[in-house]
Amino acid sequence: MMKRVKIAVADIYVPTKRRATLDPAKAQTLSDDIMANGLTIPIQVREDGARYVLVEGLHRFEAYRLLGETHIDCYLVQARKH
Repeated sequence: MMKRVKIAVADIYVPTKRRATLDPAKAQTLSDDIMANGLTIPIQVREDGARYVLVEGLHRFEAYRLLGETHIDCYLVQARKH
């Protein structure tokens, strides 16, 4: 069962391998869409001590960062460590 929570963007860690797949143009397009329509699908994170690790939704996460948002809607999931 996924639990929906609002988490500070600063508390979310993006693994280096995942960050390497970032397409800045796609993140910019998503930020424009989020400005117009809001975030329709929350990102997925897992707990890792005092921080959270991004599991799914890199481009949505980066779009939120581009917008200067401080908190983002997330699904808290249980996932294997990569």
